[in-house]
Order: sequence, then C-alpha cells, then structure tokens
Amino acid sequence: MQRHAQREERTQRAKRLNRVLVCAAAVPVMLVAAGCSSDSGSGDSTDKEAKAAASASAKPSPTVQAAAYGKLPEPCKVLSKKTLEDLVPKGKSGKEGKSDDISTRGSCSWNSLDNNGVKGSQFRWLNVSMLRFESDVTRGPADELAQEHFEKQVQEAQAVEGAKSVKTEPVAGTGDQATAVHYDLKKKEGTFKQQTVVARVENVVVTLDYYGAGLAGDKTPSGKDMLKDAQKAAKEAVGAVSEANGEGGGKSGGSPSASASKPASKAPSQGASDKPSKGASASPSKKPASKS
Repeated sequence: MQRHAQREERTQRAKRLNRVLVCAAAVPVMLVAAGCSSDSGSGDSTDKEAKAAASASAKPSPTVQAAAYGKLPEPCKVLSKKTLEDLVPKGKSGKEGKSDDISTRGSCSWNSLDNNGVKGSQFRWLNVSMLRFESDVTRGPADELAQEHFEKQVQEAQAVEGAKSVKTEPVAGTGDQATAVHYDLKKKEGTFKQQTVVARVENVVVTLDYYGAGLAGDKTPSGKDMLKDAQKAAKEAVGAVSEANGEGGGKSGGSPSASASKPASKAPSQGASDKPSKGASASPSKKPASKS
C-alpha cells in the first residue's frame, strides 16, 4: 500500500512536472509566435506607410496661373514730355518715390506752380503709382489679387473726408478696367479739383492722382478739363506698363472689359493693404490711392 501510494505520488508529480515542462516549453514558442506576429504587423504598417507616402508624392502639388507681367517701367518715364507740359506746365523733373523692389512697386510725382503775380497762381500736383502682384498658391492668381486692390483703391478715392460732389465713372480703353473718381475739396488755400483714375492691366494696378487749384485769388480750374487730362495720362501710363512687358502698349487703347463697363463695387475687398503717402505740402489733404 505504501509503495502503491508512493508510486501514485510519483506518478502525480511526474504528471505535474510534465505539465510544467510542457508549459515552460510552450512559453518560448508563444513568445516567438508573438514576436513573429508583431514583426509581421510592423512590416504591414511600414508597407502601408510607404505606399501612402508614394501615393502622396504622386499627387501633383497645387499650382496657380503665373502672373502675366513680370516688371514695371521706370515710374518717372511713364508719361511723355508733352503730357507733363500739359498737366504740370511749370513742373520740374519728377520725384521718384522710394521702393524696396522696383519690379513690384513704383511711383513718381510732379508739381507745378504758375505764379501770375497779384492775380494769384495756378497749382497742379500729379502722381502716378504702380503696384504689381505675383501669383500665390495660397492667396490666388495675380490678376485676381490686382482686381481686389483695384476695387480697394476706388473705394478709398470715393471715401475721402471732406470731399464734395463725388462722382464715379468708368474709363473706356484703359487697360482691362479703369474707373475715375472726381470731387471738390475745400482747403484754406482754395478749392481743389481732384481727379483719381484707377486702372488695372493684367496683374498691375496703376493709380493716377491729379489735383489743381487757383491760389491767392486766381480762378478755380475746370474740373471737366482736368478729368480729361487725367484720363489721357492714365491711359498713357497703362500703355507704358504693357510696353515694358513686351506688349507694345496694346492694352492701353482696346475696348474695356465687362468689368470696366461699370464702377468698381463698393463692397470691401481683401486686396493689398498698401497705404498711400502724402503729397506736396500745397496739395490737398487727400492721400493718393497708392504709393510705394
């Protein structure tokens, strides 16, 4: 009986030992299996990431239409000698505005004081500014950015503080679109007749400001005549922009686009935020629509 019990005990211990050994032996196998399973999953993940990266690289990068015009003319040479003699008859050479990049922005101003002695004098101030836009993947095509800035310039001209008899009208045959804003502004020196013509040709916005007044008792100049002169000068400046980019000024005299057939929208736009600088000391307080 004792020996039988011992045998039974040995048998049970053996069985337990066998179970322990089997379990012990199974652990490495499980670890190996788990490791293999883990390696297999990691490999699949890596393959998926590689495929995703390859797919992403195969997709084309966002593009935007390139700007039509890549440079600007010299600002003080956009108007002919004849035009300057007509608009600023006693004016000297133009004063070029400062610019960090002359291919992107430029401006030039002229002023004239025709002294008639005891009868007074005639004052004229003329400024031409140009702003060129580049296409940007985030902001959009250059001509659309120029369009936004064009509208903003017109709105600024319409909102001059103290302006009286403000009128806005389209200007035909000047770039892709053009608008003239004219008004009267009373100052202590006299009543100024002020004309602003804003034009867009492709991705360039040209803003021409032309002011005049009779000082010290001289008569106030004709706003109608000054407007005609301003429109003519703006057309010439737009032609200079086209010529500088190899188009022979073709955009300066064509029929206006649909957008030029009506004044710019009065709704706020998100165009360039360039702010004008002040004009000559004898000129009115209104700032030119855009300066460099």
